Amino acid sequence: MQLSHRVTNITEGSSDGWDIFYKARQMISEGKSVTELTIGEHDTRTDPEILKAMNHAALSGHTGYAVVPGTQSLRETVAARIQKNTGAPTSYRNVLITPGGQSALFAAHIATNEPGDHALFIEPYYATYPGTIRSVGARPIAISTSAEHAFLPRKQDIIAAATGAKSLLINSPNNPTGAIYGSQTLHDIAQICQTHGLWLISDEVYDTQIWAGKHTSPRALPGMLERTLVIGSMSKSHAMTGSRVGWIVGPETAIDHLINLATHTTYGVAGFIQDAAEFALKQGAQLEEKIAAPFRRRRLLAQDILDAQSIVGLMPSQGGMYLMLDIRSTGLTGEEFADSLLDAHQIAVMPGESFGQCASGHIRVAMTVSDNAFATALRSLVGHAESIKL
Repeated sequence: MQLSHRVTNITEGSSDGWDIFYKARQMISEGKSVTELTIGEHDTRTDPEILKAMNHAALSGHTGYAVVPGTQSLRETVAARIQKNTGAPTSYRNVLITPGGQSALFAAHIATNEPGDHALFIEPYYATYPGTIRSVGARPIAISTSAEHAFLPRKQDIIAAATGAKSLLINSPNNPTGAIYGSQTLHDIAQICQTHGLWLISDEVYDTQIWAGKHTSPRALPGMLERTLVIGSMSKSHAMTGSRVGWIVGPETAIDHLINLATHTTYGVAGFIQDAAEFALKQGAQLEEKIAAPFRRRRLLAQDILDAQSIVGLMPSQGGMYLMLDIRSTGLTGEEFADSLLDAHQIAVMPGESFGQCASGHIRVAMTVSDNAFATALRSLVGHAESIKL
C-alpha cells in the first residue's frame, strides 16, 4: 500500500541535518561520554514547585478530558500576560492552548494555507519549519539572510518572495542565530504583510530570554492585530519542555476555527498540565528570570573565551539559549567541523547547515550544560579550530 505524498515528503527524504545529533546519541548509548551542546534542553529541570502544582492537580482529579480550547483560567492568564508584555489588547477568546509550540506552528499554517500555497519563512530557521509547512500541503519558500547582515532579513528579499504567498513565519528572538528583530525590521515586515495580504506567524517562544535590545511582538504594531498569529510555549520560558503546553494567540475568528481543528486532532491538553502551567505563569517575571539566568551567564562566559582568540567568530547574540559560531576560517563546512569535533573531542554541536544553507560554515552551540562544562567545551572547540587552521 502506498502512503500519501504529504506524509512521505515532510523532510523530502533527508534527515534535515540532524545526523550529528543522532551520531552523538548513538555514542552515548554505547557508553561514551559526550558533551551535548545540540538541542535546547535545559540542564536544570522543571522547578519542583511547578511539579508540586502538577501533582496536586492530578491527585485532585484533573485527569479527565480537559476542555479543548484550554481551561478558562489558563487562557485568561496567558491573555493577561501577553497584554501586559506587549500592550496589544488580548482576551481569553484570542487564546488557544496547544500541546506545545510545535503543535501551534502546525495549526497556524494549516489555518492560513491551502494545499499548494506558498508559505514563507526566514533562513536560518528552526529545523522543523520547512517540514511543518510541507506537512500541511503548502510549499515552503525560504528567504535567505547572511552572516554579513547578522542573519536579519532584508526588506527587498521579503518583497521579492511575497507576491502570491499566503503567510510569513518569523522567529524573534531567533533560533538558531540569537538575533532579535529591531523596530525597522519589524516595521518593514508589517508593511509588507499588509501590502501583500500575508498572514504573519510570529514564533516568540524565546521572549523571556533577552540579553540585549528589546523584544517587540509584531502583533502589537499598527494594522497587525487581525493578521498575526503568535506562537508561545512554556518549554523555554519555564523549563517545561516535556510537559508539552503552548498556545496560539490571534483574532477571535481564527481562534474559533482553530478550536474546531483541535477538536479533530489533538483534543486538547491534559488538565493537570494546564494547571501547572497556570501556576508557573502566575509566579511572574521572577521565575522566568531564574530560568533564563544560566543562559545569560554563559553567554557572557562565551564572550570572554571567544574574545581571547581570532579563529572562531561569535555572531551577535541578543537572545535565546544558543550561540551561532562562525568557523569559516577553518575552511570546513559546519557539518564537517561538527563531525570532526565529535570524533576528536566528544563534543556535539549542530551544523549551521541544519538550519539552512546560508548558515554553512557556522555551528550552533546550545548553552545547556553547567558553566564549567560549557567553558571547557568551548575552549576545546577553539583548540580544535586552531588545529585545523594550522
